[in-house]
Amino acid sequence: MQAFRLREMINTVAPLFHDQSRIEGVSGKTVFDYADSLNVRVPTSCGRNGSCHECIVEIKRGMTGLSRPEETESFLGEGYRLACQAVIENPDEDIEFAVLRRQPRILTDSQKRNIDVDPMTRRMGDKVYFGDLEIDGYKGAVFGLAIDAGTTTVAMNLVDLESGKTIYTTSFENPQRFGGSDVMNRISYDAGSYHGELQQVMLSSINFEIGDMARVIGFHRRRIYEIIIVGNATMRDIIFGLDVQPIGEKPYKSTSELAMIRGDIETTALNVKAKDLGLRVFPDANVYGAPLIASHVGSDVAADLLSIGMDNEDEVVMLVDVGTNTEVVVGNKNKLVAASCPAGPAFEGGEVTHGMAGYDGAVESVILDGNEVICHTISDEPAVGICGSGLVDLLSELRRAGKMTELGVLEDSQSEFFFVRDGDVYAQPMSLSRSDISALAQAKSANYSGQYIVMRTFGVKPSEISRLYLAGGFANYINVDSAMNIGFLANVPPERVVKVGNASLEGATIALLSSRLRSEMETMVRRVEHVELESTPDFFDIFVDGCMFNPMQR
Repeated sequence: MQAFRLREMINTVAPLFHDQSRIEGVSGKTVFDYADSLNVRVPTSCGRNGSCHECIVEIKRGMTGLSRPEETESFLGEGYRLACQAVIENPDEDIEFAVLRRQPRILTDSQKRNIDVDPMTRRMGDKVYFGDLEIDGYKGAVFGLAIDAGTTTVAMNLVDLESGKTIYTTSFENPQRFGGSDVMNRISYDAGSYHGELQQVMLSSINFEIGDMARVIGFHRRRIYEIIIVGNATMRDIIFGLDVQPIGEKPYKSTSELAMIRGDIETTALNVKAKDLGLRVFPDANVYGAPLIASHVGSDVAADLLSIGMDNEDEVVMLVDVGTNTEVVVGNKNKLVAASCPAGPAFEGGEVTHGMAGYDGAVESVILDGNEVICHTISDEPAVGICGSGLVDLLSELRRAGKMTELGVLEDSQSEFFFVRDGDVYAQPMSLSRSDISALAQAKSANYSGQYIVMRTFGVKPSEISRLYLAGGFANYINVDSAMNIGFLANVPPERVVKVGNASLEGATIALLSSRLRSEMETMVRRVEHVELESTPDFFDIFVDGCMFNPMQR
C-alpha cells in the first residue's frame, strides 16, 4: 500500500489535508495517476509528456520506489520530480508526495485606504479602454488582477474595475522553491543551465489559479484586461523574464534600477502585454510591474507605502513587512528611509526541523504553564509542525519561564525542547533543537538589525515612533508582546502597533483602481533613502547583539 499525504488546497479558504489517504500501489503507474485517484488537481498543459514542466511534486518519502528521473526532469533539484514522469517501480515502497501548489491560510483583511476609483482600464460606453487606447468591445465585465508575488507565498485579488470591488481573493505557495528557499539561491539557480524555469513555473501557476477562479466564479478569463504585479526585485524581474544576476552582486541592483541611474529610463516600472508573457487573459492586457525602491527593497514595499499612505504622514511612523526578506521603512511626508533584511526562511517553515508555513495543523501559539506546554493549532487540527507565530511564542515563553538563556542555551544544556511530547493527542513528538534556535536567532537578528539601523539613520528611537505598521501574513498573526520580548520587533509602545494585513496586495489593488495614485507611487519611490545594512560600519556588532533573545535596547 502507498501512503500519499497530500497537502493541497482546492477552492477553499484553508488547505485540505489528505494525510490518511492510502491507495494500492501498482507498478507502471505515475504519481500523476495517483493524484487523479485522490482527486488532487496537478497543473499541466502538455498532455503529461514532461515538456511543460508544470506538474512538479516534492517526494517527501520513498524516492527509491520510483523510476529514475528522465532527462526532462534534469532541471529539478534533489527531492523533486515531475508527477507525469515519476513511475512506480516498487509497489511495496511507502511513498509520500506533496504538490507544489499548496494554499496557505489566506490573509484577506488589510487596512483600507479611501480612494477615488479612476482606473487606467475602464469602460466607456460599449468599449473598453486602456488610457486613451480602445482595446476591446464591452462584453459584460471589466476585471483587473492584482498579484503580490512573495518569495514564499503568492496572493491575488480579482478586482471589478467598474465597481472598484474585490470579488475574489486567493493565494498559493510559491512554486519556485525547487530553485531555493530565498532570493539569492533563486538568483544562482536562474544563472545556471535552467534559466527560465523559475519564470515558467510561476507563470504556469498564475495561469492555473486564473483558470480556477474563472471556473469557480463563472467568467471568461479574457475579461481580465489588466494585471499589476508587485514583489521584491528578484521575484518581480523573474516573472518578467529579466536578468536577475545584477541583483545578487554588488551593488545589488536590478537591470531597471541600473538603467534609471544611467538616465536611460525615468522609472523602474515595467509594462508588457499579457500575450508576451504567456498569461492567459485578454491577450493585449497591460501587465504592469510596479516600481522598485532600491536594491532588494522592491515594488511590494512601494505597494505597502501606497496602501498606508506613508508619504502623507505628519508624524514619524515605521513599516515592517515581515517575510523571507523583511523590509523596514521609517519616515513621514518629509523623509523616508528604507532597508531590506535578509532574514531567510526560518520563521516561514525553512531551516527548522518541524517548521512549516501557516497551514491547517501548524502550531500557531504556545503557552508554557510550569512543565505543561499548551499549543494551539490552525483550525484546531492535530499538530503537524510549527509556523512562525508559534515559533515566536515558543522562544518568548522559553525565555519568560527561564528555560532558555538570552544566548539561546536551553535549561540544563539540553539539546532540544519538546513542545509536543509522546502521549499527546498529536501525530508525533516535536521539538526545538539547538540548531533550530541558532537558525532562528540569525533570522531574528536580521529583523532586529534592519529596524535598529533604519531608526538610527532616521534619528528616532522606538519610543518616538507614533505608529508601527506590521504588514504581511506572518506579522498579522504574531503575538506582539512575544515578538518584542525576544527583540524580533522594536519595543515600540504596544498600543501604537497597527497590523495592516497584506498591505502589498492592497497597494497593488489601489494601483489598479487609481491611475493618479499609481503615478504618485512612481514619484514616491524616487525619494526613499536606501540603507545598505552590510555597509554600516558597526553592522556586525549590531547583528551579534540582535542574535540574543532580549528586547531591543535603545
